[in-house]
Amino acid sequence: MTSLPIRVRLTLWYFAMFASAAVLLCLASLWMLQRSVDATEYHDLQERADDVQRVLSHEDPGRSLQQLGSDFAAIYNFKDDGKYLQVRDEQGNWIYRSKRLLLENPALPAPDRLPSQGAITEFRQGAHYVRLLAYPIAVLGKRYSVQTGIALNKSMALLTIFRTNLLFLTPIVILLAALGGHFMSRKALRPVAALAAKARRINDRNLGIRLPVPNANDEISDLSRTLNQMLERIDKAFASIRTFTGNASHELRTPISLLRTEIEVALYRPRDSEEYRAILGRLLEETERMTGLVDNLLSLARADGGAETIVLAPIQLDVLFGQTARAWKSAMNRAMLDFHVETSGGNLVLLGDSQGITRLLSILLENATKYTPPGGSVTLRATVSGRRAVLSVQDTGIGIDPVHKDRIFDRFYRIPTDGPVPPGSGLGLSLAKWIAERHGTQLSVESVPGRGSSFSFWLERTDPSLPTLPSCSGSAAESEVQVKLPLSHMR
Repeated sequence: MTSLPIRVRLTLWYFAMFASAAVLLCLASLWMLQRSVDATEYHDLQERADDVQRVLSHEDPGRSLQQLGSDFAAIYNFKDDGKYLQVRDEQGNWIYRSKRLLLENPALPAPDRLPSQGAITEFRQGAHYVRLLAYPIAVLGKRYSVQTGIALNKSMALLTIFRTNLLFLTPIVILLAALGGHFMSRKALRPVAALAAKARRINDRNLGIRLPVPNANDEISDLSRTLNQMLERIDKAFASIRTFTGNASHELRTPISLLRTEIEVALYRPRDSEEYRAILGRLLEETERMTGLVDNLLSLARADGGAETIVLAPIQLDVLFGQTARAWKSAMNRAMLDFHVETSGGNLVLLGDSQGITRLLSILLENATKYTPPGGSVTLRATVSGRRAVLSVQDTGIGIDPVHKDRIFDRFYRIPTDGPVPPGSGLGLSLAKWIAERHGTQLSVESVPGRGSSFSFWLERTDPSLPTLPSCSGSAAESEVQVKLPLSHMR
């Protein structure tokens, strides 16, 4: 079921709120008016009873009931003719009864049977609705029951007029509530509509535009800031993709152009077998370089897309270092470098992804090989630090200038050099950083220009009794490492 638009829902909510408030106000006003009329009538009846008490207080205590009755008749037949009044003493003797109450003959309890606040009763007499108050009084040590009455016609007419006016005002109040709800919903959603209109003008060609942030520190300003932060991330992602695509295209175009040139030169005229062998050798080197570049590009693309997985499992450090040393021994010899492997001893077992850590170490060792002049040394070292083991690759190469230290992990970034540029694409350290981060660690670097560099990261130690991953040895291990870890990484 499709939900109603927010504007309609806000209108309905505001309408319900305003209409409910108006209805409650009307009901409260009617109730308060009814209470006020009842209180006024009660005080009027009580004043009449007090008037009877004053009359009795001025009478001579020795006068008989007939004399008291005559006195009351002289006063009330002239003053309150047609009113509702009757008085009796505590022995049940009547002192005075008005004509209207004499005709109706309502019961009047004895004084000791009446509550201190009196008792209210009502009856209808012809066209009149009458309210009676039976009230106890005490005068000169004697107690009397006084019953006074008042016609309710005026009060009922007032209440009827008030109810009628409220009934006529109800449609107007409902209409005003609907209009007020519509106005309030439009006003409340106006900033959201402005943000939506601004956001609709943003596309992949103007991601630098940002949404306006209101001065008020409210939900709308928080929404604007959140959307601006999202646009900032999208802008950076688009810029990264554009840069990545441009650099990848440039890096792939160069080896492809070289391959095409070599093939065209080879086909230009007939050649002997030695010349063809030399050309094929150069083609093989360029193909290997391009294969490594494509492999790194695919790895980074899978990493960005979340398809590259890291499986943590126990790894025996001596087996890992042994395989790595055998794989890189011949490369170090060709580069005329002293290669050392140092550990703290003991049966160290680390928690990590075997293939990922092997690839990370190979990237660091390849960089050390490229940037260390012949006669230098490269050291693969592991040191224990509490529950962690720090793995590092140190070289005595040319080092890294502090100006470039913060950018060496950027994709396709290559340190400019005065001499020949070592082969590579500038993706290795970026991939190594990603592998380290997926292991919950950081790849750090310490370097002094002209004296060498040291790249290090740490891994958690685990229980040596746990089963470790199966390891390969000999030529098989070396072959696997050479296939999965192409020698094409650069700082």
